[in-house]
Amino acid sequence: MAKYQEIKVNMEELKRKTKILKALSHPARLCIVKGLLNIGSSNVSNLQNCMEMPQSTVSQHLAKLRSAGIIKGEREGVQVNYSVVNEDAKRIIESLFE
Repeated sequence: MAKYQEIKVNMEELKRKTKILKALSHPARLCIVKGLLNIGSSNVSNLQNCMEMPQSTVSQHLAKLRSAGIIKGEREGVQVNYSVVNEDAKRIIESLFE
């Protein structure tokens, strides 16, 4: 009879990865991250024009992505430029859109 191997699980790591997957599971947020990876960085106005959504809606999605640690915003004068900083999210997008 074959022995079952014990499965070692790091629950904290699984929780971090789950948070990333949840944040990317919305089509608008997936679009934002894919777009930011394509262009490097952008402000909310450019993203809003590209996505044809109200700025407030795009800002809400950016807040969720920021909260999940997927993007960061850098202030330049009155604008904030967003870019993708999470390597797991980058790999997920790359594998989805190869």
